[in-house]
Amino acid sequence: MTWNGWLQILVYFGLVLALTKPLGVYLHRVFESGERPLPRLFGPADRLLHRLCGVDPNQEQDWKQYLLSLLVFSLMGTVVSFLILVFQDRLPLNPQGQEGVSWHLAFNTAVSFLTNTNWQSYAGETTMSYLSQMVALAWHNFVSAGAGIGVALALARGLTRRPAPDDPGAKGLGNFWSDLIRSLVYLLLPACTVLALIFVSQGVIQNFAPYLDVATLEGALQPMAMGPVASQEVIKMLGTNGGGFFNANSAHPFENPTAFINLLQMLCIFAIPAALTYAYGRMARDQREGWIIFWSMAVLFLAGTTTAYWAESHANPALSGLAIEQSVGNMEGKEVRFGIAGSALFATVTTDASCGAVNSMHDSFTPLGGLVPLVNIELGEIIFGGVGAGLYGMLVFVLLSVFIAGLMVGRTPEYLGKKIEAREMQMSMIYILIFPLVILIFTAWSSVTEAGVSALANSGPHGFSEILYAYSSAAGNNGSAFAGLSTNTPWWNVTLGLTMVLGRFAMIAPVLAMAGSMRGKRTVPPGPGTFPTNCLLFLGLLVGVILIVGALTFFPVLSLGPVLEAFLAPHNRLF
Repeated sequence: MTWNGWLQILVYFGLVLALTKPLGVYLHRVFESGERPLPRLFGPADRLLHRLCGVDPNQEQDWKQYLLSLLVFSLMGTVVSFLILVFQDRLPLNPQGQEGVSWHLAFNTAVSFLTNTNWQSYAGETTMSYLSQMVALAWHNFVSAGAGIGVALALARGLTRRPAPDDPGAKGLGNFWSDLIRSLVYLLLPACTVLALIFVSQGVIQNFAPYLDVATLEGALQPMAMGPVASQEVIKMLGTNGGGFFNANSAHPFENPTAFINLLQMLCIFAIPAALTYAYGRMARDQREGWIIFWSMAVLFLAGTTTAYWAESHANPALSGLAIEQSVGNMEGKEVRFGIAGSALFATVTTDASCGAVNSMHDSFTPLGGLVPLVNIELGEIIFGGVGAGLYGMLVFVLLSVFIAGLMVGRTPEYLGKKIEAREMQMSMIYILIFPLVILIFTAWSSVTEAGVSALANSGPHGFSEILYAYSSAAGNNGSAFAGLSTNTPWWNVTLGLTMVLGRFAMIAPVLAMAGSMRGKRTVPPGPGTFPTNCLLFLGLLVGVILIVGALTFFPVLSLGPVLEAFLAPHNRLF
C-alpha cells in the first residue's frame, strides 16, 4: 500500500463528490421541474419523441400501469434482440462473417442486456457482429439504464409527494414512457456523444473496418479485432451496464488505453447513481435526506476499497513457491499499467455499482481480495448501485431501518411524515428475500449437478466461489465473473438467464407496489417519538442494518467459499 495508491483513491472519491451536486440539480430539473434545462437544444427532440410515441407526459400512471409498461417494453426488446442474435449471419454489418448464435446463448445475452446485467458467456470479438453489438446490445445499454432511473423516480415520488385532500393524481407515480424518453434525450444520449469523442481522442477505437492481420515478433499473422468500440464503451459505463466489446473488457487497450480513460470510466460508473441521491434530497424537500443516503453509500464504498487494496497489496500465498518478486503485492491477473491500487479501486467501483466492467481478473485476486467484490454484490448492489437500482434498493433499506427504529421507541414508524405500515414491510421483505433465495437455490443446485460442476476450472472452495459469484452477479445484475467458470452451455445460459430476469423484475415489482402504497398517504407532523432520518445517528443505523442483513443472509455460504479458501491458501500452494 503506497501513498500514490491512496492518492488515486482519494482523488477519485473527491471527483465523485464534486460531481454529485451539479449533476443532481440537473437530474432534478429534467424529471421534476416544469422548466427543463437547455429547452432550445433538447426540447424539440423531447416533444417529437413524445408525439411519435403517442405519450402524454402529463398523464401519470399508478404503480400497476407503470410496471405493466416496463414489462411490455422489456419483453418486446428481448424478442427483437433474440432474433437479431440468432440470425446475425443474414444481416448487414458483419464483415467477419460471424455465425448466428445458439438459442440458449441468444436467450442469455438478450435478457442479460435487457436487465442491465451484461453478463457475457461469449468472447465478443469472436461471436458478435457489429450490428449485434450496436443494435441488440448497445441499444439495451441505453434503455435499461433509463428504465432503472424511472423506477427510482417512481419510488422517490411515492415517498416524497404529498397529496392534497382532493388530488386526482394521488396515485400517480409519473409516466414510464416519459421518464424513459427524457432519460435518453436529456441525459444519456448527449453525455455519451461528448464522452465518446473524448474516448476516441485517447485511443479507444471506433470504426466499421474488418479485422486486421498484423505480423507478430515471431513472424506469424495474428488477427486484430476492430469495431465501433467507443460508442458502446461509454454507455456501458455511464449506464452501469458493463458488457465489453472485447472479451478482456476494460483490461483491453482498445477499450481502456490510458490512465485518464481508466479514471474517466470509473467516474462514469458512479456519476449518475451518486447524483440521484442529491436529486432525491431535492424531491424530499430536505437535502440532508439525500446526503445521508450518499454518505451511507460512501462509508461502505471506502470500507470495501480499503479492504480490497490491503488484500491485494499482500503476496498471493498460492504463488509463494515460485521464484518471483511479490513485494508489490498480488499482480496476477492485473494490468501493470493500472497496478494494485487502480485494479482494487476499479474492482470495488464496478461491483458497488452493478456495472460489471473489469480492468483486472477477479478470479485471480487473493481470497480476501476476491471476497470484497462478492460481498459488494451480495449486499444488494446498493453501494451507489446501478443507475436507478442503487437508489431504490437503498430506499428499501431506509424504510426497513425506520421500521426498526420505530420498534425501538414503541411508535408507528414514519418516514418523511408518512406512516410505514404492514404493507410496506411486506413489500420490503419480498424485495430483500427474493435476492438471496434466487442466488442460493441455483448455487446449491449447480454445485451438485454434473451440468453445473463440469464447467468449473477449479475445485474446492475456489470452485465453489466461482459458482456463487456467477449467480450473485446475475441476480445483482452486475455481469462480472470469476472467469474460471465456462458458462456457454445450455445449463448455465438458461439458469443464469432466469436468475437475471428474477433479479431485475421480481425485485422491481415490490418496489413499485411500495411506491403506490406510499403515494396516497397523508403526511403527519413529526412528534416527540419520531426518529429523525437526516442525522448521523440514522446513518449509523442504516449502515448497520445493511451489514447485518447481508451478514445474516450470506455469511454461511461465504464461509464455504472465499473465507475457507483464505484459511487453506497457505497450505494449497500451486508450486
